[in-house]
Amino acid sequence: MRFAALIALAAAPVAAQVPEPPAAPVVELPGAGRPIAIAAHRARREALLDRIGTGVVVIPAATQRDLESEVIQDNDFRQDDYFFYLTGIETPDAWLLLAATDAGQHQVTLFLSDRNPLMERWTGRKLGPGSDAVRLTGIDDVRSLDMEVLGKAIMDLAAGTSGAVYTTSYRGEHGAPLAEIAGVYDGGARNVIPILDSMRVVKDSVELAAMRRAIYITIEAHKAAMKVARPGMYEYQLEATIEYTFRNLGADRVGFPSIVGSGPNSTVLHYDVNRRKMEQGDLVVMDIGAEYGQYTADLTRTIPLGGRFTARQRAVYNLVLGTQRAAMESIRPGVTVRELNEAARRYMRDHSGDLCSPESCDRYFIHGLSHWLGMRVHDVGGDRPLEPGMVLTVEPGIYIPEENLGVRVEDDVLVTEDGYEVLSAAAPRTIEEIESLMASGSGSKTDGSEQ
Repeated sequence: MRFAALIALAAAPVAAQVPEPPAAPVVELPGAGRPIAIAAHRARREALLDRIGTGVVVIPAATQRDLESEVIQDNDFRQDDYFFYLTGIETPDAWLLLAATDAGQHQVTLFLSDRNPLMERWTGRKLGPGSDAVRLTGIDDVRSLDMEVLGKAIMDLAAGTSGAVYTTSYRGEHGAPLAEIAGVYDGGARNVIPILDSMRVVKDSVELAAMRRAIYITIEAHKAAMKVARPGMYEYQLEATIEYTFRNLGADRVGFPSIVGSGPNSTVLHYDVNRRKMEQGDLVVMDIGAEYGQYTADLTRTIPLGGRFTARQRAVYNLVLGTQRAAMESIRPGVTVRELNEAARRYMRDHSGDLCSPESCDRYFIHGLSHWLGMRVHDVGGDRPLEPGMVLTVEPGIYIPEENLGVRVEDDVLVTEDGYEVLSAAAPRTIEEIESLMASGSGSKTDGSEQ
């Protein structure tokens, strides 16, 4: 059986929320500058093994990129989401093996590349096999990475179970040892990603803590941008204020390229060139998100250059804001994103009046209302009813290219047992809040000319 033809799971079992980890101290990995919550990652590994029942799970870490050939502008490494979800380890070229035996035992083995003191002079200290790794990761069985030894370990574990080998690398991206194993292991290999995705869409307290921090940082960046925004600036200057605030408050990186679209660019959904000179009276759509602890925010605000919305801009903005509120009021467990989208569009149609005459303004609402949020800005989760612990965006918008008028308001929302919590509620959202903050900043103290 060749690896390219391995059986993939047609559908994942219905998800159950990952058990909350017990309270435990966190420890800091060398070079990472941030602690790891051992109990949380252990709870996720146990939940995954409970889900598969019996079998072996093989999760490779990400590999480092080549700064010379790939022209990377941020850094050379971001951990694989699934590996990070199960370990919290920001170490490249590692492998995690999990096994649920027929006897009901769970086994966890971590393979780490040996440390290279010479290379560490160039790239910083890495986590290698040894007692420190055991202590720092909470995984008792940590071994030196050798691909032949790794392959034998997978085969030995597979011999103790009647289940399949599951992996995130089921297409063979990592080559040996998985391709070789697939050719001899009768159980084949299966795609574990649907199972992990169904777990990841419901956030535990550790994940939510990281997301709250990412959202807080993003809120502060929005506030900073509102205070300095003025006619005559370039979009990239506003972007610089935003991303300075990200890093100054401890963000690891941007969760996605920052969108700062003014005037005609406010009507382009994913505009991120950010080179236009902004003019008096422009609306500026700022769709930004800081990443912290491998979790990202996604928060959009629309502001007027010059500090005051025109009557036309106010009317469109308030329609978008009312649409968002109507959608949020429908959020509760059991509701689907499709139903939220329908509620939003119904409100927009019913309240458009003659703003977009002769048609309803939902003609200019050209994208979906929501997406899942987590390790990725468009995170995993699929089409399923809301459950407590899910985090999603709510982001209606109206984009009228012929008027160079675009408005989007986006917030990050946690589904709770009896409704929802707006995680980004501290970001100025109403016209009065935005205009007041802009009036307090340095951008209001200029005559609109360049400085």
